[in-house]
Formats: sequence, structure tokens, C-alpha cells
Amino acid sequence: MLAIAGFVVGGALAGSAGQLVTVQLTDTQVTWQVGTFLGASGALAAALVRETLFRRDDAPVVVSVALLLWMLSALAGDITATRLGVALAATTLLGYTAFALGTASIPGMLTGVLLVLLTTVLGGYGWFAMLVAFFAIGGLSTKIGYEQKAERGVEQENEGVRDTGNVLANSLVALVAVLAVPPGAELGVPEVVFFYAFAGAIAAALADTLSSEIGSLYDNPRLVTTLEPVDAGTDGAVTWQGTVAGAVGAGIIALVSLSAGSGPVGVVVVLVAGVVGTTADSLLGVVLEGELLGNQGVNFFATLVAAVVAATVTATVGVSA
Repeated sequence: MLAIAGFVVGGALAGSAGQLVTVQLTDTQVTWQVGTFLGASGALAAALVRETLFRRDDAPVVVSVALLLWMLSALAGDITATRLGVALAATTLLGYTAFALGTASIPGMLTGVLLVLLTTVLGGYGWFAMLVAFFAIGGLSTKIGYEQKAERGVEQENEGVRDTGNVLANSLVALVAVLAVPPGAELGVPEVVFFYAFAGAIAAALADTLSSEIGSLYDNPRLVTTLEPVDAGTDGAVTWQGTVAGAVGAGIIALVSLSAGSGPVGVVVVLVAGVVGTTADSLLGVVLEGELLGNQGVNFFATLVAAVVAATVTATVGVSA
């Protein structure tokens, strides 16, 4: 962990310095805030790619990071010093906490902190609050009753430690919503549509996580399509306790969305999208999981359904934020 931390910090400092030198030499109109953001993003991305794909080959790492920074440089826009400082502090705290509590592997932790950095800088504080609420509550819920879940054979793999695949399966749709805001504005799509798509996806992710983690502690699960009793751990199995926990999870994200300015109607949109998403997860578990999709694929499509529902309602009804 210390080696990874040193790599990230050193890379961030070197990357930021390189950005600033390039600006001076080329007279490019890039602020130091953008340069620092790109340096930090590049360091985290490089550490993640090295840790998961190319540990002994630096060339693909350099190419991958260069392509990412090229994209981010076009999306960054104006970044205030305050927002950048909050983003960097939040990523540091989140990374340390995830490692200390054992809720994520090193690649999973790197993925999470990179997502938080991008969301805070490109989205805003309200977007950041929803994402962190999901990571914090979802990660801790995995640890609740872990030994009991292990006895039932329904525990999260890797002793409850989430890896990159787990993080991306639940957060990739939300990340796309964040990155789509600048291009969407050029196409005439209001930012509020992407905001609710983001919120709906996160609500579905937390709803599904709590539904699974809490529901698996109780007996008498039933198949969501027929309500017939099934064994614990069966794809598409639900309990009423898990269903309630899922609705609470969606409600938490809906309430946190108030920090970004969503009103009563917006809260309802996020809540409904989250519940629809976790219901879709259960239905997909019955129909597709095992033969066509793994658990992570089902999670991805469930968040996609929630995002589409929230965005469609927002665009149709005219919900504000």
C-alpha cells in the first residue's frame, strides 16, 4: 500500500509539474487548477492500469493515461481552487478509509478514488455526496453479519473486499453521466437530465447492495417472478426485509440529492428510479444471470435501467435541480 501511495503522490506531483511547464512553454491557456487535476487523474489512472493490467509493461500504461487525459482536458472547463482542494482531500480520505476498513482491494480503492475525483471536479459537491454515500454505506453493509452470510454461502467474495469490477459495475453508468455533461450541453441536453441519470444510477446501486446484503441475513427468500420459496443465494431471490432495505437505500440517495438542489419532485424521481433499478436487478437475475450475464453485468444493467428511467422522466416532465 505504501508503494502504491508513493507512486500516486509522486506521479501526481510530477504530472502536475509537467502540465505547468508545458503551459509555460507553449503559452497554452490552461490554469494551474486544471493542470493539477490532470496530474492527479493521470497518477491514479496509471496506478490503476499498472495494478490491474500491465504491471511489468509501462508503454500501455502511458498510452492509456495519455488518452484519458486528452479526453479530460476537453471536459475540464473552469475548476475553482476550492473544488479542486475538496476533491483531492476527499480522494485521500476515501482511499485511506477504504484500505483501513478493508472494504476494497487496492485496485478497487484506486477505482473508487478516481471516480470520486472525477465526479467532484466535473460534477459538483452534490454529485460527490451521493457517490460517497454509496461507497460508504454499501461498503459497510457488506461487513454486516459477514460470518452469518458465509455460513449460508451468500457472502461477498474475497471476504467482502470489493475489487475494480465490483466498483465499476455499480458506478460506470454514473461516471458516464458525469462525463456526458459538457458534450450534452453542446447538443442542447440540459445538465439536469444527466444529474438525475447519475442520481438514479447511484440510488439503484445502493438499493441493490442493501437489498442483497441485508436480505441475505433472513430466511424464506422467494423468487421475484413467482414468489415461490427458493434457497438463499438463488439468482432473483428476494426477502421482504431486503426489499425494505433496498427502498431505504434508494431513499437515502434521494435525500442526499437535496444537497445538489433537487426539490421534492426530484427526490421522488430518484427514489422511484432506484427502486425500479433494484427490481430490474432481481428480474435480470432470474432471466439472464448465470447463462448470459454474471452478477456484475446484472448490476451494470440495473443501474442503466435506473438512469434511463430518471433521465426520461426528467426530460419529459421538466424536473429541476
